[in-house]
Amino acid sequence: MSDLRKRKESDAKAPESAESDHVDSEDDKLGASVNLSKSVPTGTDKAPSVLEFFLQDLPEKWRNWVVRGIFSLLMISFFLVVIYGGPLALMITTLVVQVKCFQEIINIGYAVYRIHGLPWFRSLSWYFLITSNYFFYGENLVDYFGVAINRTDFLRWLVTYHRFISFCLYCGGFVWFVLSLVKKYYMKQFSLFAWTHVALLIVVTQSYLIIKNIFEGLIWFIVPVSMIICNDIMAYVFGFFFGKTPLIKLSPKKTWEGFIGGGISTVIFGVMISYVMCQYQYFVCPIEYSETLGRMTMECEPSALFRPTEYSLPSWLSGVLGVFGVSNTISLYPFVLHSLSLSVFSSVIGPFGGFFASGFKRAFKIKDFGDIIPGHGGIMDRFDCQFLMATFVNVYITSFIQTDSPQKLLSQVLYLKPEQQLQLFHMLKESLENRNILELNN
Repeated sequence: MSDLRKRKESDAKAPESAESDHVDSEDDKLGASVNLSKSVPTGTDKAPSVLEFFLQDLPEKWRNWVVRGIFSLLMISFFLVVIYGGPLALMITTLVVQVKCFQEIINIGYAVYRIHGLPWFRSLSWYFLITSNYFFYGENLVDYFGVAINRTDFLRWLVTYHRFISFCLYCGGFVWFVLSLVKKYYMKQFSLFAWTHVALLIVVTQSYLIIKNIFEGLIWFIVPVSMIICNDIMAYVFGFFFGKTPLIKLSPKKTWEGFIGGGISTVIFGVMISYVMCQYQYFVCPIEYSETLGRMTMECEPSALFRPTEYSLPSWLSGVLGVFGVSNTISLYPFVLHSLSLSVFSSVIGPFGGFFASGFKRAFKIKDFGDIIPGHGGIMDRFDCQFLMATFVNVYITSFIQTDSPQKLLSQVLYLKPEQQLQLFHMLKESLENRNILELNN
């Protein structure tokens, strides 16, 4: 009888034990829930106290519109100041924005998975951010500053073994994570580990591509960014005044009228700003290291992409224009035609970056990623479309525009052994002579 009683008691405890095996933490056992709207700072349409006094008599709808408009103008003004500051100011701003976006995403992860006093997890997240930035920004330095760095002996080994050093740093973080695992919190820790890496993929890799676009010429950064800004503003304006037809359930305030109006405005704006910027060397020249000057320079002979080219109009159109004595050719910068592709992408696909962010916020029942910008939310709320655009621009350049520059090829040649460099020299010389590009010396 005593054995039977013990067996019954153990059977009664078995479900409880099995249930406890599936409980990841004490929060789950107690059925605790997290209110993200209280745990994560979220944006509001409330005006700062300085503006509240002047806007108090306006209806709420118009007060929100004014607050959003004022801070949009402030952000555009700041953007213009940064452009005036040059490439270095743009790169620093990109890094600052990247860090802030990462912070906003990772803070939501902390709130979602309710990490209470677990060792090192915040430190680990920022460690992986630093490591990934070391790798990606190092890749840019190797590509664009390789010739200059190779002249400095104590930096040469950093270039030669850059990827190995980056891999070792990542392995250090990986081991650190495994050693920090705590019983009853495994699922939450692995979930946040994945969350961190997704945030790095979205934020760090995209900012790396933004930097690469800047080095190709400021026009490849300014024009796409301006297109997204224009599309966002004009879609809001058209939607505010004319919007009646809902566009997508993820963003109930988005309308077809705003989507179409913003798209048409962006195409027109893209052509205009591209035409103006193509006329200035400051915007079109790539950033390269000059052997003669011994520094980075933005002076060049503009490529054919940024020189006026005569285009023949279609026969049916030239016939009609001929009646009025108008020429059947048109002079245009080739980049303006490429800008049409950029503007169409920013108008049609770009907004889906915002829809993705809206779905993300709805999944966790938060209004915005942060509250740093009144009327707009967090930094990530303003740059959700920019990251997708940066990837497209980089892919577009590498697919349809870019060829390897002598500067980049030279930096790679300098990594070869001296005998390999001589072999390459003789092979190149022989090839040039055979094609009569290099005159034979008698």
